[in-house]
Amino acid sequence: MAPVNAAWLETFATHLAGRPAHTQAAYRRDVGVLAGLAGDVELTRLGAPQLRRFVATLHGRGLSGRSLARTLSSWRAFYRYALERDAGVTESPCAGIKAPKSPKRLPSALSPDQAVQLVTIAETDPLAVRDRALFELAYSSGLRLSELAGLDLDRVDLAGGEVRVWGKGAKERIVPVGAAARDAIAAWLAVRAAIPGADGKALFLGKSGRRINVRAIQRRLAEWAVKRGLPQHVHPHMLRHSFASHVLQSSGDLRAVQEMLGHASIASTQVYTHLDFQALAKVYDKAHPRARKKPAK
Repeated sequence: MAPVNAAWLETFATHLAGRPAHTQAAYRRDVGVLAGLAGDVELTRLGAPQLRRFVATLHGRGLSGRSLARTLSSWRAFYRYALERDAGVTESPCAGIKAPKSPKRLPSALSPDQAVQLVTIAETDPLAVRDRALFELAYSSGLRLSELAGLDLDRVDLAGGEVRVWGKGAKERIVPVGAAARDAIAAWLAVRAAIPGADGKALFLGKSGRRINVRAIQRRLAEWAVKRGLPQHVHPHMLRHSFASHVLQSSGDLRAVQEMLGHASIASTQVYTHLDFQALAKVYDKAHPRARKKPAK
C-alpha cells in the first residue's frame, strides 16, 4: 500500500470516531481493500473507470452483489470525506457506479406460535433472564443483531415503551417496545445490577460483565431454539424477519414496517409481502376444495 494511502486511511479512521464500532470497522476494511487495489496510485487520484474495474475484480473474486453494494457504500463515505477535506477531489469517482444485482432470496421467518415458544424462557438464572430480554426485544422491535449488541442502557425508555437505535449509515430511529419485552428487560436490569464490574453503558452483558458480542448472541439463540424444540436452525435475523412479517400480516402497513426496520428503501421491506403471500397460499392450498390435487386413480 502506498504511504500516502496509509495516511489517508489513518485520517479517515479518526474522522469515523463516534460512529458505531461495527460501522467504523466495515468502512476501514472496505477502504483498505480499495487502497490495496489502487497500489501506488493515491486514492484521491482514482477515477470512475478505475473503480468500475475494481468492482469487476472483486466480483470476479466471488463477492456477491450485496457485499459489493456495502463496499461501494464505504467507498462513497471515504470520498465524501475527501471532498470535505478539499483534497483536490472535485467529485466522487463512485458516482453512477452500481453493484451487480444478487438473486433475491426470501428471508426465513418463524410462525407466531414458534416465535412465542422461542422467547418464552421461564428459567431464572442470570444468563437465561438476559437471553429472554434479548430475544423478546429482537422479536418485539425488529432490531438487527449489531443493534442489539451495541445497545446502551440510556437508549431504552421502558416507561415510554421505546428504544433508540443507531442503524445502518449511522441513522437513528425510534422503535416501539412491546409489553412482554419491557417486562423481560426490567427483570434483566434487576439481575444486571448485581453483576460485579459491569460495563456502565452496555445494556446486555456477558459473563465477564463486558458488553455481549454478536457471536455470543448467535450461539445462545441457536442453543435455545434446540432447547425449546424448534425444528430448524434459528439465527437472530430470523427474529427480525418474524417481527416484520407478523406486523405486516396484522396491520398491512408497509410504510410503518419500513420505518421500524430502518430500511432506506421501501423495496427492501416489500420482500415481506411475499412472505405474507406464501402464508396465505399455504392456507389456500389446504382449505380450498379446488386447490387440492385429486388423488391418482
